[in-house]
Amino acid sequence: MALTCGIVGLPLVGKTTLFNLLTQAEAETSAFAGRTKTNVRTAVIPDPRLDYLASLYHPRKVTPATLEVIDVPGLTRGAGAAFLAAVREVDALVHVVRAFRNEAVIHVDETINPLRDLENINAELLLADLQMVETRLERIATGKKIKGETLVEQAALKRCLAALEEEKPLLEAGLSDQEWQAVRSLGFLTTKPMIIVVNIDEDQLQEGHYDGEEEVAGYAAARGIPVLNICAEIEAEIARLEPEEREEFLKDVGITEPGIARLARAVYHRLGLISFLTAGEDEVRAWTIKAGTNARTAAGKIHSDMERGFIRAEVVSFEDLHRLGDMSKVKERGLSRLEGKDYIVQDGDIINFRFNI
Repeated sequence: MALTCGIVGLPLVGKTTLFNLLTQAEAETSAFAGRTKTNVRTAVIPDPRLDYLASLYHPRKVTPATLEVIDVPGLTRGAGAAFLAAVREVDALVHVVRAFRNEAVIHVDETINPLRDLENINAELLLADLQMVETRLERIATGKKIKGETLVEQAALKRCLAALEEEKPLLEAGLSDQEWQAVRSLGFLTTKPMIIVVNIDEDQLQEGHYDGEEEVAGYAAARGIPVLNICAEIEAEIARLEPEEREEFLKDVGITEPGIARLARAVYHRLGLISFLTAGEDEVRAWTIKAGTNARTAAGKIHSDMERGFIRAEVVSFEDLHRLGDMSKVKERGLSRLEGKDYIVQDGDIINFRFNI
């Protein structure tokens, strides 16, 4: 099953605009709150390594890594069950807050305060988890005799309850691996890895600062959450340009790379995902695996026969190929190596699997 990322935040902060940019979709945006539809699309993970490999191999097909993205309707205090259910289903959260100034777009709390908005939405997520914990503990207490796995779950839930009552996300509850396994199926919201996106305006982009930036940075740093400042308005302009016009426009506005590309990669890595690469005249492709995956399991991503009949993995580092510019030179210098089934695949490994069935 593909991993998913949910875009959350208050209404009218630019969530759907970012969703459209990430997924090249055309979901309706509005200057008024009230949308209830959940949008779901697939986002491509930009990877310059694929472009480089394509320039060497001239394949018939280039296949990038992808990620499923869900645009959740704007969350509000006392968020509805449908909203929270949508958030519960995703694997990671992109929390969008507004810093941009635009009198034509109202703020649901009347004033612009990114830190307040972060705290308000996270309070809703904490409250939802608290209600889930209390409900589950009550069911356990009123059920049959408690033993075995249920005892482990009950102990884990009590630790979760203590953390939530201190307004700590469950990522900070200090559960053991066994306890996490016992409560994983409950789909807690505050266990999900998060990225904060601050939607800024063009002036703030040029100035390199927005009001409240230090407070947001402090909030995020204390929780180990990455923060990206993105001007969705400028990103939308970039997306409408032809490729040859894009580079010049980026220079004009002082951007080295579109923020949407940075965001896509940040989400990918926040989920603990990496890519290994395959390259040939038929196809250049990025394959998605979890960090820490061994070579035999990675082979199974391509085909189950490769995993079942795995012999060796012929591995070349992308950095070595990029530095030398030719696969034959890589091999001449002894930089192509054979790895066994337990080899831990690294991000950017170019792999040719040897197998027999």
